[in-house]
Amino acid sequence: MDANQLNKPLLLSDGVEPDYVKKSSFLVSSVKWTLKIVMWVIFIAWVGLIFLYPGEIGNQLAEKIINATRGSVFGITGSLFVVFSAPVLIIAFLAVAHLIISGGDVFEKRKTSKSPRFRLWTFPVLVDGPFGVVSAAELIGIILFVVFIFWAVYAYTLRNLSLMTLFDIPSTEKGIVMLELTGLRFGMIGLLCLAFLFLPVARGSLLLRLIDIPFEHATRYHVWLGHLTMTLFTLHGLFYVIAWAIKGTLLKELLEWRNIGIANLPGVISLLAGLFMWVTSLHPVRKDYFELFFYTHQLYVVFVVFLALHVGDFVFSIAAGGIFIFMLDRFLRFCQSRRTVDVLSAKCLPCGTVELVLSKPRNLGYNALSFIFLQVRELSWLQWHPFSVSSSPLDGKYHLSILIKVLGGWTARLRDNILSMSETEPQKDLPFLTKTTITASVEGPYGHESPYHLMYENLILVAGGIGISPFLAILSDILHRVRDGKPCLPRKILLVWAVKKSDELPLLSTIDMELICPFFADKVKIEINIYVTRESEPSLEEGNVHVALNSSACPLSGCNMSILVGTGNNIWSGLYVIISTVGFVISVALLRIFYINPYQVSTWWYQGFLFIACMVASVIIFGGLVISLWHLWDKKVSARDEHEDNDRTKVKSAQSNETVATKDLRQKNLENFTTIQYGSRPDFQEIFGCTSRKWGHVDVGVIVCGPPTLQSSVAKEIRSHNIRRQRHQAIYHFNSHSFDL
Repeated sequence: MDANQLNKPLLLSDGVEPDYVKKSSFLVSSVKWTLKIVMWVIFIAWVGLIFLYPGEIGNQLAEKIINATRGSVFGITGSLFVVFSAPVLIIAFLAVAHLIISGGDVFEKRKTSKSPRFRLWTFPVLVDGPFGVVSAAELIGIILFVVFIFWAVYAYTLRNLSLMTLFDIPSTEKGIVMLELTGLRFGMIGLLCLAFLFLPVARGSLLLRLIDIPFEHATRYHVWLGHLTMTLFTLHGLFYVIAWAIKGTLLKELLEWRNIGIANLPGVISLLAGLFMWVTSLHPVRKDYFELFFYTHQLYVVFVVFLALHVGDFVFSIAAGGIFIFMLDRFLRFCQSRRTVDVLSAKCLPCGTVELVLSKPRNLGYNALSFIFLQVRELSWLQWHPFSVSSSPLDGKYHLSILIKVLGGWTARLRDNILSMSETEPQKDLPFLTKTTITASVEGPYGHESPYHLMYENLILVAGGIGISPFLAILSDILHRVRDGKPCLPRKILLVWAVKKSDELPLLSTIDMELICPFFADKVKIEINIYVTRESEPSLEEGNVHVALNSSACPLSGCNMSILVGTGNNIWSGLYVIISTVGFVISVALLRIFYINPYQVSTWWYQGFLFIACMVASVIIFGGLVISLWHLWDKKVSARDEHEDNDRTKVKSAQSNETVATKDLRQKNLENFTTIQYGSRPDFQEIFGCTSRKWGHVDVGVIVCGPPTLQSSVAKEIRSHNIRRQRHQAIYHFNSHSFDL
């Protein structure tokens, strides 16, 4: 490819791709599809083996694989690791190649289908009940897990009955033996579920990015799996306790710490830690006592470590793959969060909302549906809170913005700090006055790998309260792309926003659509319907612009966000995962060659401890080496960037120099396509019906950000509309964005 070709646009004005792009796209697509097929084959084989394992066929198949690999230096532990944990790590390796080939922040324009179609991930099937809004794909997953549990219990019961006939057990002890065998089987089923439990909470995981499930959605799967796993482990312990109580050896068995075989006391400690986490994670406790939930959930370290001591290394290796991926993500987040981040500006809006503008490096990408975790050290060294990004990546290369609704103690103290910053500005006559600062640290950004908001020509955004925050980013992103001629499908956008009081309306004025894209109404049709639910009529200040109460430029005491995040750079994050995993394998091999085998170490709990110590050491040593090189590379890249300071200055000056007249003009522009209704709630049946009549037989993307009741209401109407859909009506695709609630 010559230099002239490099300067050509990827899409010509008539939408035809150049020949060299077609050839390159075909090759890339072929490699990507090959990788996808290989990953799917490995995943299906892995899940299939786990599903069949409780039965005779699956058990025999696993034994054949174990026997084929038993002669290695890793022994039975290595064999079980290959069967149950290695597949998910191999998929992670292939995901590295897939993400690198796919590129970073690239929007691939897709062809619009001639007729709308249902999609498993976006069609809501269940909207009420304990699971919340459940898509068709999620329902299939739930059914598969339920079937697996019933099948496993049935298969293991048959195997238990078969075992009872092989031994001459006195009739008085048969019941006790059956209880212990049943407890053992429940523990095994729980361990198989544990293999999946930690995968959804690895925020920057390559696996989540591969299937494009953002962390905010994946946490639901962790919750569901957590309830299931802890139910199984509780039954595991309960059956043993009943059996021991019948035998009269309960206290002795609970305190038993065997060297050869299962060590009971570590299992008791692990189960108690799990029960504490489980009880405090229940919705009523988590809702009213979030800090209690947060702090007790750190007991996962105790839970995992003592589980390894309880079962030993070879049994623990069954669930080690998912735990290792989580450890990789957790250490990377720890490294990223050590850096303090510049708060370029902070201001308080009259509706009780705080806006923070944070500094970021140019090469740290995100999209309009991203979110970050924020820590403010003046408020707490332990608390991290998630907030949606309210700015578009195209708003500025070196900053991003978040809107924070003051709802609890932490956010109230943050607002008070910002107010005190403006009150204690250094004065000439009071040079000794100490200025309040905000020391912020950030994890992320995380979010959808694909910009779903750009993939529908017709888009409905439904927000409740501060849920408008990510939609401000979406509107800004779309307008920037339309102005710059970048790939962008949306041409019809309906924003439905429900607020309690009219003092929240100025949040919409934080985005200047006309300034971003002059005459945007000729290119994108935007309609905004606002519902003020707790006011029956406009206030006296209706039509006036609400200015920020306080705006403060914070002293730059930190630096940019760290790029050390799983979503930051595909090559470095891939090297981090691969080298850490290889380092783990090398560590275990060296340990067995030079210590375990020569000294004939046979204590189960001790080998379990050494196994998990190798996992931790490989992440810190081998992964830490990659992170150090990654950090040096980031510093070198940042040093070459000459425009960072100019952009920061522009951010602050643009915010500080905005006049009331400018805001008045912005308000008038908003009024042209905004409808406000007082004393009513959105009627989604009417909204979707009217939209179908206006937009016709098309795909419509619906994104909802608000409380669960709002999400359920929208999902219920989408399901009803799609089921009773008549000819020439739209099909709606449901997506939810759950933070900032």
